[in-house]
Amino acid sequence: MNPQQRLARLARLVPAGGSSAARTPFVLLVVVLLGSGLLTLLYLNASLNQGSFQVTRLEQETRELDEQEQALEQEIASYSDPAALEKRARELGMVPGGPPVFLAPDGTVRGSPAPAGEEG
Repeated sequence: MNPQQRLARLARLVPAGGSSAARTPFVLLVVVLLGSGLLTLLYLNASLNQGSFQVTRLEQETRELDEQEQALEQEIASYSDPAALEKRARELGMVPGGPPVFLAPDGTVRGSPAPAGEEG
């Protein structure tokens, strides 16, 4: 057999056109990249949804705490009312002090002292 016949015989064994085996790694790489991108998007979406639920829960908790704060402020305001203060003081056995009396620097008393509870 001469070299030309041998070459022609070998040429028949090699398929004509590009090899599909050379495209397999590229196709596999594209599929892996698309799959990993899809999984990453799914993970990010789940994380955002979880964060959204947490934000909603915290906003509701903030509203409840604001309402509780307003109720406590109203309760404090009711304790600061002069009529309520007088009532609670009388319940504790306190009496009005009457007019004030002052001591001057020389030791003299200014005003007329009277025991508490008596009108002077």
